[in-house]
Formats: sequence, C-alpha cells, structure tokens
Amino acid sequence: MSAYSALTRATYVASVRDKTTLFFTFAFPLAFLVLFGLIFHDQEVVGGLSSINYIAPGVLSWGVGNAAVFSVGFALMQWRRDDLLRLIWRTPTPLRTLLASRWTVALAVAGVQTVLFTAVALLPFFGLRLDGPFWAALPLLALGVTAFLAMGMVVGSVADTPEAVAAIANIVMVPMAFLSGSFFPDDLMPGWLRTVAKVLPLHYLNDGLTDAMGGRGDLRDIAVDCVGLVVFALVFGLVAIRNFRWSNRP
Repeated sequence: MSAYSALTRATYVASVRDKTTLFFTFAFPLAFLVLFGLIFHDQEVVGGLSSINYIAPGVLSWGVGNAAVFSVGFALMQWRRDDLLRLIWRTPTPLRTLLASRWTVALAVAGVQTVLFTAVALLPFFGLRLDGPFWAALPLLALGVTAFLAMGMVVGSVADTPEAVAAIANIVMVPMAFLSGSFFPDDLMPGWLRTVAKVLPLHYLNDGLTDAMGGRGDLRDIAVDCVGLVVFALVFGLVAIRNFRWSNRP
C-alpha cells in the first residue's frame, strides 16, 4: 500500500469513527438548512430569487468550508502534538502526499454534503429548483475545498491545543458566514460590509454556488468566483507552508 493510500484510509477511518465530527459535518449544517427553509418558506429575496434557491447554496458553502477548516485544523494539531507528524517526516513521505490525502477525503466529504443538502432542498415542501448550470458546482466545490483546506492548515499550524483550534476556526468561520451571506441575503447589509465580504473566500464560494444552483448568474460570474477561490487557495497555501511544523519540539 502506498503512503498516499495509507494516509487517505487512515483519515477516512478516523473521520467515520468520530460521531461528533460526523454530526457537525452533516447534521449540524443540515439543521440550519431545514430551519431557514421553514422560516423563509415560499418567500423571495432581492431579485426575485426563491429563498430556498439562496439558502441551500449558502448553507452548503458554509458547511463545506467549515468541514474543511475544522477537519484539517484539528488533525494537524493532534498529529503534531502526538508526534505522528514527526514519525511521518522520518519516512520517505513528502508533505504533498500528506496534503493530497487530506484533500481527497475533504473533497469526498464535500461531495456527500452536496448530495445530501441538495436532496433535502429538492423535497416538495422546500422546492429547490436547479435553474442554473449545476455542473459548474463541481469546480467551485473543488476550489472551495482547496482554499478552506489551506486555511485549516494555517489554523492547525499555529494552534497547539484543541481549544485553540476551535477558538481560531470559530472566530474566522462564524463572522464570515454572516458577512458572506450564507444565512441571509447580503443585499440587506450596508454597502461597506458588502465590500468587506469581497475579501472573504466564503463570499466567492457562496456566490458561485448560488449562481450554479439557483440560476442567479451565468458562467462568466461563476468564472470570476472560481478565480477568487484560486487566489485565496494560493495565499493561504503559501502562508500554511511557511508556518507548517512537523513537531512541537524546538
């Protein structure tokens, strides 16, 4: 078995065995989808878009980003604290193999989230209509996972305790969810806050998925969002590599 296969399998097994992780990855975001779907049932947002066509992509983008940041953040911190990273470092396994295994599992998780959330939103009561180029959600999800995985690497590299990982990740992800319009239309925010949102990666994932699933924009708009996610992936990736540590030992 190759190092990539072994690390991918270990990451997968650890994920499915942790019931808390499964809950916060799938059930928790799904509860937000159902809650907001009930609250804004049969309503429209600015521009005539059905509320569920806005809510479903928004909650999905937040769920994907949240899962990527927390999963890799906690894993890197724990593996470094338990000296597992140092043991991997002593083998012929390069850093890119470790990151590729985490990316593969994160992408698979995003795929399951997409299928699950979309299936629930498509129920007759909620009434999601896939009016946009839904296939364009695939590159958006891949780039979104990459950007938020890189962000999670930064968190996992600077934090040395589970409490620190949770605090840093929540401080970043919770305000970003509201500022990026994942839970309510960003048109309701002041203009200066909408400008601030444009420097947040979740804005581009949320905006792109809303265009792809809800039919709000076209392929040119989605392409712009993809470029934004590429930029954030590169920036966070460079910061993460610069701060990456194989061990807590000096």
